Amino acid sequence: MTEVRLEAAGDGVTVLTLDGRGNALDAGVFRDLAAAAETVRRDGTRALVLTGTGRVFCGGYDLAQVPGLQEISVPAFLDLEDLASGAIAAIHRLPFPVVAALNGPAAGGGLSLALAADMRIAATTATLGAAFVHVGLSVGELGTSWMLTRLVGPGLAAELSFTGRNVDAAEALRIGLVNRVVPPEELPGTALAWARQLASASGERIGKRAVLVDDEVASLDAALRARIAFATGDGREAAG
Repeated sequence: MTEVRLEAAGDGVTVLTLDGRGNALDAGVFRDLAAAAETVRRDGTRALVLTGTGRVFCGGYDLAQVPGLQEISVPAFLDLEDLASGAIAAIHRLPFPVVAALNGPAAGGGLSLALAADMRIAATTATLGAAFVHVGLSVGELGTSWMLTRLVGPGLAAELSFTGRNVDAAEALRIGLVNRVVPPEELPGTALAWARQLASASGERIGKRAVLVDDEVASLDAALRARIAFATGDGREAAG
């Protein structure tokens, strides 16, 4: 079973770590992720590092539980999907920067979790893949297709989504899926340094809100109107 741990790293930085076999996801982990997001939203955290233990960032949904998904009722499956999507959205909508430190493979739901961060630093050993297709699920699960398209464009997002192929760290950097690639031994320190720099920026929350607003609107005019709403306090609820 995967444990979700929060650890204060000083200077306004908190580290959220997945710790378990393959750092796999299930209903309990999704609940814990949502609860952790609520905790750091209120405890003075100004930047979050999201990572995993061992050689895997997150292997996605616990494969041992996949056969059982075919046996549950449609309402029960939709409840699980809402729970999982809500956890990913809670991370994505945190009002401060989130840095994913990819210490190894990010597969399926692990890719979704990585994409929910604002920035991704990958170890040279990391891979990213939309593994949903291999177990008969849609890449639309957990908002992956929405987030992936905005990072790499519709054509490449379609390729990665339909094939489910893994992207290694070098290709991920080239196509904009990650921001930086470092040797595995440098990953924790690099991620913390980034997070501390982001946490020290006086406008980190304002900048994050602007990014969230721009993700939700379809035009420059709409984005400008939304930012005015934030400035006057009318759009605070939309920011989560």
